[in-house]
Amino acid sequence: MRNLIDFFVRNSAWFVFIFYMILSSILLFNNNPYQHSVYLTSANIVVSSIYDKINSVTSYFYLRDINEDLQKRNAALELEVLALREIVKDYKAQSMDSIQSPQSQYDYILSRVISNSISLQHNYITINKGTEDGVVSEMGVVDQNGVVGIVNVMGKKSSRVISLLNPNLRLSCKVKGSDYFGSLVWDGKSPNYAILEEMPRHVEFEKGDTIVTSGYSAVFPEGLNVGVIENQLTSGGDNFYSLRVRLLSDFSHLSTVRLIKNNMKEEYDALKNMDFENRKEGKK
Repeated sequence: MRNLIDFFVRNSAWFVFIFYMILSSILLFNNNPYQHSVYLTSANIVVSSIYDKINSVTSYFYLRDINEDLQKRNAALELEVLALREIVKDYKAQSMDSIQSPQSQYDYILSRVISNSISLQHNYITINKGTEDGVVSEMGVVDQNGVVGIVNVMGKKSSRVISLLNPNLRLSCKVKGSDYFGSLVWDGKSPNYAILEEMPRHVEFEKGDTIVTSGYSAVFPEGLNVGVIENQLTSGGDNFYSLRVRLLSDFSHLSTVRLIKNNMKEEYDALKNMDFENRKEGKK
C-alpha cells in the first residue's frame, strides 16, 4: 500500500497534468461548435474503422454457416430442376393426364469434408456422415460446382468417398445437348482435368462445351455438371476419340458436399439383378 502511495506522490504532477488536459478538452469540444464537429467526425472515423475490422473477423467465422445455407438452397433448386426434367420427359412420352410427379425420387444429405487427397495415384475423400445419417453405398457426391465422387465405404458417423481423381472410378458422361455418351476417367496427372473416352467420332462439340452426367445409372441423375471441354486428344481408334475435360469442382478446396439419395435405387438394382439372372439362365 505504501508503494502505491509513493507512486502517486512521485507522479502527482503527471496526474494533475492529465486531469487538466482531459478537463480542458471536454470544455473545448463541448463549448465550441467547430471543435465539437471535428471531434465527432474524427471519432466516427475511428469507431467505423474499428467496427469494420471486427465485422471482417466475425464474418469469417460465419462463412461455414453461410456456405451450408447456400448448399441447402442449391440442393433444393437442383431437386426442382430434376423433377421438372422428369416431368418434361413424361410429357413427351405420354398424355398429361397420366403424368406422375417424380419429385420424391431424389433427396440430398449435406455433409462436410473431413479429409481429402489430390496428389496420390488413388485419391479418396472422408466425410462426416455415415450410416446413422442414412448414407449407403454408391451414393453420388457433388458440391456446388459439380460431381465429386461416389461413396464406397461407410461407418456409423463417417464415410469414405472414392474421388473423381481416382482411376478406379469411371463416370458415364455426355456433351450437354447430345445423347451420345462416353466414360470419364482421371489420367493420374493434374487434379483439374480428366479424360472423356469412347466418344463416337460423329458427335460434334466445341471447346468450352459443358460435360454432364448421362443419367445411365442409379447413382447420378442426368444433367449434373462435371466439366467443360478443353481440347480433343489423339484418337485411339477409327470410330472413337477422347476429350480432355477441365473439371468444374475444385478438389483442392472441398468443404461442404451433398450426397445424392436415389429413392428408386433398390428398384433399379432389383431389375438389374433380374436381368443378370435371366441372361445367366439363357446361357445355360
